[in-house]
Amino acid sequence: MLDYLSEHFMVLFLTTIYVGGCLYVGWYFKKKASEGVEGYYIAKRAIPGWVVSLAFFSTSASTNTYIGQAGKSFQYGLSWAWMGFIWTVFCVISWQLLGPKMRFQSARLKSFTIPDYFHLRYKSDLAKTIRILSAFIILFATIWYMVGIAKGCAHVLTSVLDIPYEWGALAIIFITCAYTIWGGMYSVLWTDAIQGIIMFGVAIIMLMLPFIYAGGVENLMGKISQTTHVTKAGKPMGNGLVTFGNLVSFLYILGIGMAVGMKQIAEPKNLIRFYSIDNAKSMRFAMIWTPVFLGISLVCVMGLGALVHGMATQEEAAYLINNTDEVVGFMLNKFDNPLINGICVAGLFAAGMSSLASVIIIIGTAFVKDIWHLISPMPENKIIPRTKWFMFIYCILVYILTLFPMAGIVELTAFAGAVFAASFFPAIFGGLYLKWGTDVAALSSMIVGMVVNIVWRFAFRFEYEGLKDIHEIIPAFLIAMVTYLVVSWLTPSRRPDEEHLKGIFAE
Repeated sequence: MLDYLSEHFMVLFLTTIYVGGCLYVGWYFKKKASEGVEGYYIAKRAIPGWVVSLAFFSTSASTNTYIGQAGKSFQYGLSWAWMGFIWTVFCVISWQLLGPKMRFQSARLKSFTIPDYFHLRYKSDLAKTIRILSAFIILFATIWYMVGIAKGCAHVLTSVLDIPYEWGALAIIFITCAYTIWGGMYSVLWTDAIQGIIMFGVAIIMLMLPFIYAGGVENLMGKISQTTHVTKAGKPMGNGLVTFGNLVSFLYILGIGMAVGMKQIAEPKNLIRFYSIDNAKSMRFAMIWTPVFLGISLVCVMGLGALVHGMATQEEAAYLINNTDEVVGFMLNKFDNPLINGICVAGLFAAGMSSLASVIIIIGTAFVKDIWHLISPMPENKIIPRTKWFMFIYCILVYILTLFPMAGIVELTAFAGAVFAASFFPAIFGGLYLKWGTDVAALSSMIVGMVVNIVWRFAFRFEYEGLKDIHEIIPAFLIAMVTYLVVSWLTPSRRPDEEHLKGIFAE
């Protein structure tokens, strides 16, 4: 035990300080968050723009990015770095296209969640059904996402601290669950902002490690440009790591990039941040700086795995090519600097916690406010306690599934993103911009988006060689969007009344 503490003291010390800080923030906001549903769910729409900006960045660049995506480039080379460009484009779209209107309309409608936005915006006899369906979609898609995040953090703790996988998963899930339950959206946003600062610095540090280890830029690039390491199929990579499209098709990059990037324009954990921002000035600040924070970080981490080839032996590379979720942990273990490892593990913890906290509160609000309360109305003083209990129970389910993950981090999170993008974006975009969008169209596009995602993934994509690189997001999003537009055009009688639309669009 003493030998273990001596070896890992710095990593444990820095990680403990970080975790303690997160728990303190949650406890600090406990009383304030319990004052009412608006405070617990959306922090009373009173959070400064810089906090929301950093929180949006930190929850978008999660363990999926810092561990899953970074590790995936070990298999696919520097071509994978294009993923960062695709994500940044969607971040710009989210803040420019959706942010201001979402903040404005949600405040006018007194909306607290994304499902109740659909309910209040489409205002009809079908609106209740849309709200419940969207809440179920959140519960379904989020489970995949949370398992991917917890899996990544657990692998890092195993690699760096020799902590068993199951204990690492337990720690990341329930520490995050604790401070989220205590402080609600207040603790989520403020801890996310702190985590964003840490993550930004850690992205830059991690990029430097392979270059330092190899003895400089020229040495490292020389090693990876003509490597003797082999692909998953056993073929020599040669110059594949530095040649665009040599190890992975652009179609696959585009599909995964869209699936994960489009979460920023459709996933509730991102969109709900627009609800909490305090004023238009703060919104303008966040619109500019959020893509900057995200873009710089993505440049640093997306191609990181390809650079780690310069640190790996032939035997190590042969293992990592089939276990890319462990590449970042391997890099830190290989670099073997206690101070750097401590800082990076805290940053990777931050990446996981920021995303987990965001989705934990979303699933609590979805089940209690958008399903339970809608079907069986409850007193307002019961909503927050029941939300807390459901979040805890859901985290237990996530932990069990994390012990037996359904896929790798990238595929898990990309599938969740694809479901959200195809199921929600048409109804969100139509609600914000198209007065002639109808409730039937919203409901139809949600069903179509969900069904096409599942059918394409499990019945077509992996059953036919020619379709394996065509991610489900591409057909699902296109078909769902066309469905929304066509059904809205065919059902003009289902449009909300003019008075309601004038109130929403401020006419």
